[in-house]
This record gives sequence, structure tokens and C-alpha cells, in this order.
Amino acid sequence: MQNVEFKAELRDPELARAQCRLIGAGLVGTFRQQDTYYRMPDGRLKKRETAGAPVEWIFYHRPNLVRPKLSNFTILTDAQATTRWGTASLRPWLVVRKTRELWMIDNTRIHFDDVEGLGRFLEFEARASAKYSVAECHRIVDHLREQFGPALGEPISVGYCDLVDAERRNAEKQPRE
Repeated sequence: MQNVEFKAELRDPELARAQCRLIGAGLVGTFRQQDTYYRMPDGRLKKRETAGAPVEWIFYHRPNLVRPKLSNFTILTDAQATTRWGTASLRPWLVVRKTRELWMIDNTRIHFDDVEGLGRFLEFEARASAKYSVAECHRIVDHLREQFGPALGEPISVGYCDLVDAERRNAEKQPRE
């Protein structure tokens, strides 16, 4: 599967929610998620645990770019992940915990993420399909960036795992008293 993604700091959540309503997006719900990341030689792997939902394993490739980027991903069940990678060989790298408020419009997910230790972010994910080409997904995300611009802060080029890892490394460098 493929989608086009863009993530930015969220400066004004209420303005962004008002924009969601204005464009006709529907609120799906709010979910508590824990993503456990594993180091992989040929991509990224995270195990997503969402309260009240089956565990998902998401294997993906995505460049670290500030602009909207194409992500290639596969979603697997626990059984499929065990078949593909086994259980003993996977060593957790780090854990990201967040509360995600999910809105949807057509093929596009709008995430209001409150990430522990990092803050608030807004993310657009436009899913490519037979009906929506990758080029069309780029246009959709670019249009959403314009519409939500006043509510957004700085664009984010990396994933939450990279941000958490950077915070952890910075904390380790601080002198202890």
C-alpha cells in the first residue's frame, strides 16, 4: 500500500478542528496508542497497540523529507509478523506513546497526535488507490497544508521514533547532578 504523508507541529488545535468541520471531515474517534519500534536493515517496523483493537505490525519505507512524502507500507497481523520475522530475533528499539484523534475525509486521514514527551502534531495521510493516484494524493495533501496553514507550526521531516530517539540522546548528554 502507499500513501502520501505530511506532518507538522500543531499550534492551534481548535482552529484545526474547525477547519476539519469546514471541509467536511468526520471525527472517527480518539485512541490511545503505543508504538514499539524495531531496528530493521531494510525499512522500519513498528508494532501498534491501540486500546480495543487488534495489534497491527506496520512495515514501511519512507524518506525523511520536510515536504509531503510517499510512504510504502504493509500492515500485518500478529500471526503474519511472527511468520515473517519470528519472535526471538526482534529486539525493541524504543516506544512511542500517543493519543490520536482521527478525522477522515474521502481517502485522507487527519491525525491530531499528542505524543508523550514531544507535544502536539497534525498529520495528513492520503491513501493511494485505483481511485486516487499518488499524484492526486500529493495534490490533496498540498491543498490541506494550505487550508490548515494558520493552525500549523514547523513541518516535521522525521517520524516520532526519530524525535523520541533524539530527545533520549540529548537527555543522555546532559550532565548529571
